[in-house]
Amino acid sequence: MLAMIKRQLGQTGLEVTELCFGALPFGPLQKNVDVVTCTEIVIKALESGINFIDTAQMYLTYEPIKRAMKATGIRPILATKSTASDYDSMQKAIDEALLLLDVDYIDIFHLHAARANDKVFEERKGAWQCLKDNKAKGRIKAIGMSTHSVLATRAAAQNQDLDVIFPIININGTGILHGNREDMLEAIDSCVKAGKGLYIMKALGGGSLIDQYDEAMTFARSINGSASVALGMVNPEELDFNLKYFEGRDAKTLSMPSTRGNKKRFIAVKYICNNCGKCRTACPNEAIIEKEGVSFIDDSKCLTCGYCVGACDLFGIRMI
Repeated sequence: MLAMIKRQLGQTGLEVTELCFGALPFGPLQKNVDVVTCTEIVIKALESGINFIDTAQMYLTYEPIKRAMKATGIRPILATKSTASDYDSMQKAIDEALLLLDVDYIDIFHLHAARANDKVFEERKGAWQCLKDNKAKGRIKAIGMSTHSVLATRAAAQNQDLDVIFPIININGTGILHGNREDMLEAIDSCVKAGKGLYIMKALGGGSLIDQYDEAMTFARSINGSASVALGMVNPEELDFNLKYFEGRDAKTLSMPSTRGNKKRFIAVKYICNNCGKCRTACPNEAIIEKEGVSFIDDSKCLTCGYCVGACDLFGIRMI
């Protein structure tokens, strides 16, 4: 087995594997895999050499990560994030992450800011100050932002306190807000030139580019300054495939996992929806609109992230 490539993440001092384990898809917002199976997948990822895991408060996947760390004795680099907008809510999110992951510090803590614009640091001033204060106390090693927005990414390049940027970018430009693919590449480059650590989300467009895997990964891996690509993996077959590819195997010699062509899709159940609008607010790609008095999900814009699932109090969003 070839060694996994590791790269420095900007000026953070963190050396991460090029393949980052994305912990969203196996959680309750998407596939809702049972915690024992999730733990087994994370254990295999850690034992196979992946040293970087990306999760979030809203993903509800801290438990299997904690269990896998306990089982293996391996402490990976942990990145998490919160949508908190004020100081107290962000402090609660940080305390929760430390408690539920059973760690003394978080390596990277992001503002979870998918739909934010260039006013993000002003609008969430309290939450950002909380991240800075906890970094000063050693409870966080690096602070950053995850975003789908070109405007927010440009703002990140100008923020002297920000260490890491985690933007959406893929070969088709799927899911990018406030600009197109070329705009985002330009914004990313400004972050890299400013010394920010960079890793990539949604390189497969939320699964829509799975049939263009090699082309999509080649594009993502070639982005200047990128240290890692976060990919969600929900079973051992997907993990094996990604490990072999990132260790240098030609995609043409590998068998695509059985999930090939099995596209995820979310619907808002009409008879359950009370049109509260929470799912529309939560959607990072503005894919949910009001139609005939209820929420409707536009498949052409949906990134299948599942954020709407957690936002619905009535459990009216279903993955089919």
